[in-house]
Formats: sequence, structure tokens, C-alpha cells
Amino acid sequence: MLNGMSRIRGQGRSTGYPQTEGTLGHCMLRYGQELGAASEFGGALAGAGDALQRVAQARDALDVKVKRTFIDPLQDLHNTELKEIRYQLKKLNGRRLDFDYKKRRKGKVAVDEVRQAWDKFFTSRELAERSMFILLQNDVDRLRRLAALVAALLDFHRDAHRILLGLHGNLRDRLTAASEKPRRRFSTKKTRAGSEQGGSIGFYHQPSVTPVVSSGEQFTAPPSRPGSAIPCHADSKLVPDRPCCRAMYSFHPDHEGELDFSEGDVIVLTCQVDANWYEGTLGGQSGLFPVSYVDVLVPLPLP
Repeated sequence: MLNGMSRIRGQGRSTGYPQTEGTLGHCMLRYGQELGAASEFGGALAGAGDALQRVAQARDALDVKVKRTFIDPLQDLHNTELKEIRYQLKKLNGRRLDFDYKKRRKGKVAVDEVRQAWDKFFTSRELAERSMFILLQNDVDRLRRLAALVAALLDFHRDAHRILLGLHGNLRDRLTAASEKPRRRFSTKKTRAGSEQGGSIGFYHQPSVTPVVSSGEQFTAPPSRPGSAIPCHADSKLVPDRPCCRAMYSFHPDHEGELDFSEGDVIVLTCQVDANWYEGTLGGQSGLFPVSYVDVLVPLPLP
């Protein structure tokens, strides 16, 4: 706090006082630029950083104005008029004590000395009263400086309000534009794979995200995976274009409605009922089976 006041008064180093908005704005602008123009959030972050830096500049201007119109005049008042009043009051107190002492020793002290002490006390009292009167008479000037301080604060908050209001409107426009953009879907790429035995070439889809279809039905937790799994390239058969998956483990149902299959079977996918269960068909039989038991070869279409 003392260091800040020293800088405002001009007694500190000449480096600019670090404003909170300026520091935050610098970080936002830096990381927004690193995200790049392709990122809606990056552009918004850079815009917010620029706005906050302008708020920091307005606060710097406020600091300068407060120093010039309020703190410097108060410092000058402290160093001149108030200092003079303190001096006169101290002098008055000393002369009062001197007069009281000589008055009590009346008869032992010459009358001229008592009268001289009284004259000095009276003169000091008059000077002190005059100094305080002048101080009170200049209240109008000090009120004017206080009003200037409040006006500077109002100007700063108006500027900050205008800047932040523009930023808020810009962010709302960005949000609306981003919401109206069609949602992009990640398209899977076909990977070319060769057969180790017959040399045949096929394609399989490598999905990045498997869509989940919500269902109101309750299902039991899927069983954990067995200890071993077949490698994904163990079967070199050409994978069909229909949504399907390959069984990495054998699964033998414990409940009605579940699908029985063995390791390496290719199951046609019907749908995904929740995050843990698929529904599919194998050999004319349909049923549910756990997601963790299979490796998807051709993913289900996005809803």
C-alpha cells in the first residue's frame, strides 16, 4: 500500500503501476492469440484481453488525474498551512505557560515582564486563530478538489462501463454466431489393410467416437473382460460395409435376451442401447452384449 501511494505521489520509481485489469488482459490476449483465429474461444479471449487492457489504461489515467487534482494539493496543504498552524499552536502553548508562571510569581517578577509575557501570548493566540480562520475559509477550494476527484472516478467508471458493455455485446454476438453454426461431425477414415495369407486387400473403418443411444431400460453392469484378447489383425477377412464388430472375448449370457458368441465372431450391430451395451445379431440370433467385449470394425451411423 505504501509503495503504491509513493508511486502515485511521484516518490517511487518511474515504472508504471501494474493494474489488475492490465495483467489479466495481457494473459488473455497472449493465450487467445496462441489458440488462433480458427478458435471461436481464442478470438473471444483475445477480444476480452484487449478490452481489459483498455480498462487498465483508463485506470492509469485516473491515477494521474487523482494525483494532480487531489493528492498533490492535499500534500501541499499538509506541508504549508497545517504545518504553520501546528507551529503557531506550539508557540502559543509555550507563551501561555510563560505567562502563567510569571503571573503566579506576581510581586517577585517585574510588572513589565508580566505585561510583556501577556502581549506575546496574545499575539501568538491571534496568529493561531488567523491561521485556522484562513484554513477554514479555503474550504471551498478543497471541496472543489474533492468534487474533481469524484468526477474523475465517474469518468473512469463510465469509460470502463462503455468498454465492458461493448465487450459484452461482442461476446453475445460471438455466442449467437457459434450456436447457429452447424455442428461438425468427425468423419472416420478408411484404412487400407493387406491380407497376410491370400494377399487380398480390404478396408475397415477406424472410428474415433462411438455414439451412444439413450434408453429408458435398465441393464445390469457388463461383465469384466477376460484375461486375454485376440489381436485386431488376427482375422484378415474382408470386413463388410454394414455396422459390425469383432468379438475379442467369448461371451456366454447369464440373462435372457443376451447374445452368445465366441472369440473372433463378427457380429452385426443393430444399435447401442447405452454406454455399456450393444444390440446385435449373429447366426440368426439377436441379443445384447457388452461393449467392452468387442472391437468395432464398422461403426453405427450417427443419430
